[in-house]
Amino acid sequence: MTITSYSAGQPCWADLGTSDVDQAREFYAAVMGWAVSPGNPDFGGYATAEHDGALVAGLGPQMGEAPVAWLLYFATSDAEATQGAIEENGGTVIVPAHQVGDLGRLVIASDPTGAVFGLWEAAQMPGFGSIGRAGAFAWCDLRTDLPDAAREFYGAVFGWEYAAVPMAGDEYTTFTAADAGAPSGGVGPMMGAEGLPPHWLLYFAVDDVDAAVATAVTLNGTSPASPFDTPFGRMGPIVDSGGAPLWLMTLPEG
Repeated sequence: MTITSYSAGQPCWADLGTSDVDQAREFYAAVMGWAVSPGNPDFGGYATAEHDGALVAGLGPQMGEAPVAWLLYFATSDAEATQGAIEENGGTVIVPAHQVGDLGRLVIASDPTGAVFGLWEAAQMPGFGSIGRAGAFAWCDLRTDLPDAAREFYGAVFGWEYAAVPMAGDEYTTFTAADAGAPSGGVGPMMGAEGLPPHWLLYFAVDDVDAAVATAVTLNGTSPASPFDTPFGRMGPIVDSGGAPLWLMTLPEG
């Protein structure tokens, strides 16, 4: 089933800003099985990736001095209003609301702890065509040294509700957007990423995480740790050939 809409506050899109889009296209085609379009010159060479006929991500040139990284977008029905809520609650607008062709409206901002994220008000392009299956987005975590402040911010901006995960420690919670019906990700401390700035970490699902990590390493990516089993599926971190961190996971049955 192709997803055609997202509740406000749900993760709805992700794109990679990288110094070499062609290299990224080859890397993710091999690691994720994505079919990546040629870059669109009308959008600065921005390319979209599909898996099983559904849009799953974007790949584009690094913007200005932004680091090579994945950027996560949250759905909104009113980009300007949510932009205002971000500023009212201590966040910073980096790229103000603007139209992206007939696809939708975009904002880029940072939360009060410094983590960068995007907003997407859909028009012709709702966002991810599928989630929670091999080849697609599966989960996200906010890594920050101020998780309580982050929860207050996102709760005020998006109306998120939080729930503890007993096995994950006192500071980690899942978040659920209003009307979403199920958690979309988590908010927690740095959890081994101390020394890095606060950031949103993305997880994409694959059929075989060990094989995908091994392929990433053969294509000039790196693997900071070997894949391991968790109650939520087998997981493994990679850094892609351009330097962007990402987690891969094999989803558990059901």
